[in-house]
Amino acid sequence: MIAIINGKRRKLDVHPMKRLLDVLREDCGLTGTKEGCGEGECGACTVLVDGVAVDSCLVPAAQADGCAIVTIEGVARARSGRALQDAFVKLGGAQCGICTPGMIVAALPLKAGASLDEIKTALAGNLCRCTGYLSIFRSVQAGLRPSREALRPTRKTRVKGKRANAR
Repeated sequence: MIAIINGKRRKLDVHPMKRLLDVLREDCGLTGTKEGCGEGECGACTVLVDGVAVDSCLVPAAQADGCAIVTIEGVARARSGRALQDAFVKLGGAQCGICTPGMIVAALPLKAGASLDEIKTALAGNLCRCTGYLSIFRSVQAGLRPSREALRPTRKTRVKGKRANAR
């Protein structure tokens, strides 16, 4: 298998039917891509193959031959990748972390200013067992904004003698 993985050309001697997930984790040492269900149901193992979000647990290595693959480790090189990662950290989009790499990678193809419906559609194949998805959607929206202003901490205000986040 020959592929461009996170911008680097890699030649790997792997069985053609080995799962792309296992190739990335075991043969490339890219352990950021997580196995959640192993059946293509949860999206934890999402990577981009030629710009399309796929569940790497379902993709045989032979199918990825000659393709450009982006994993969570390569996200910072992609358009808006670092901003998405920062937003997930600062806005609580990440909880236990199992789904987070897949969520961020699945959001990468979205354009700045994507609507909530577009975000929901892009993340429809990704499950999170920890959050109610609202913090994930907010994180993606903020990470896709062209300005870093979206990631500034909220200002504090006084409410009935107690400090509370302004909304």
